[in-house]
Amino acid sequence: MHHSPAGDSPAADAPVADTPATVPSAGPGAGGSALHTAYDTALLDLDGVVYAGGEAVPHAVDSLAAARESGLRLAYVTNNAARTPQTVAAHLTELGVPAKADEVVTSAQAVARLIAERVPRGARVLAVGADGLRVALEERGLTVVETADEEPAAVVQGYGGPTMEWGRLIEAALAVQRQVPWFASNTDLTIPSGRGIAPGNGSAVEVVRIATRWMRTPPEPVVAGKPLPPMHRESILRTGARRPLVVGDRLDTDIEGAHAGRVDSLLVLTGVTDAAQLLAARPVHRPTYVARDLRGLLEPQPQVTGDADAGFSCGGWTAHADAEQLTLRGDGDPMDGLRALCGAAWTAAGAGECRLDPDKALARLGF
Repeated sequence: MHHSPAGDSPAADAPVADTPATVPSAGPGAGGSALHTAYDTALLDLDGVVYAGGEAVPHAVDSLAAARESGLRLAYVTNNAARTPQTVAAHLTELGVPAKADEVVTSAQAVARLIAERVPRGARVLAVGADGLRVALEERGLTVVETADEEPAAVVQGYGGPTMEWGRLIEAALAVQRQVPWFASNTDLTIPSGRGIAPGNGSAVEVVRIATRWMRTPPEPVVAGKPLPPMHRESILRTGARRPLVVGDRLDTDIEGAHAGRVDSLLVLTGVTDAAQLLAARPVHRPTYVARDLRGLLEPQPQVTGDADAGFSCGGWTAHADAEQLTLRGDGDPMDGLRALCGAAWTAAGAGECRLDPDKALARLGF
């Protein structure tokens, strides 16, 4: 285990390192008690963790209810800047996960704080996005404007949804060309939709970047969302968490963001990341814990033991890293087998990505 759940999280306003002081090297960490009793707050991603395609992920509703009843605080942390916290909370409540607006943290709120710290109160901000971004800016006492000709003190991009007009990107590009400070809620290139993978805010940011790359010094936006520290800082400031656990389905946002915030993380396999990607993860993408779904919040994590010579064991499984592939023997809970494989893969890879073939081992586990 690379962090101690008993320790306090870093101060929300303290500098946050880009990488952890240490990284897990022998599989996801294990604690002696169930996760919902070892931490005071779960910082939960939404899409792929709590819901998918607008519907609740299996076991999410019951698991979150049990965790809340035990005293674990729940907060929902999303890079999607389009919806207001009130809208997100209402959606969660409809799905059977009762939530209040102050339990939702969005990248729009994180970027609005960044801007408010750098411009005078009441300053004009050109907002290119949806209601979630506009409301967050107004809550910080900033004045939202529509065009680059209104002399904004900042320009910010957030996901605008499928109806955002091309003209909004033109205004953003014009403002950036005029040296207006440029911000982005997040730079996720894609976003899941009910019909497949769609362009995300990062794709819109790339449009503006391409339109301004002719400049002598091509500008870069200041980004707030996961995995960067401002999003974790916003989450801690809003929740007051002292022992937070980040829960997510993406290695490059949720888990990397936990490393940036130097806190523990739980990866659930109900969204983007599959078992093969987990085994190949480089250090900054390696979670403290792994579970099939949110039932993992209610369970202790079994210990992974062993070394490169003897192999890594968890439950009834033992994993080895051979010259070309990962091997696995034993039986029992498939998740324990995956945890043992993480120990072997991550130790073999060291500070890099594991390139050993995991297919036969994962096939034994049904992944």
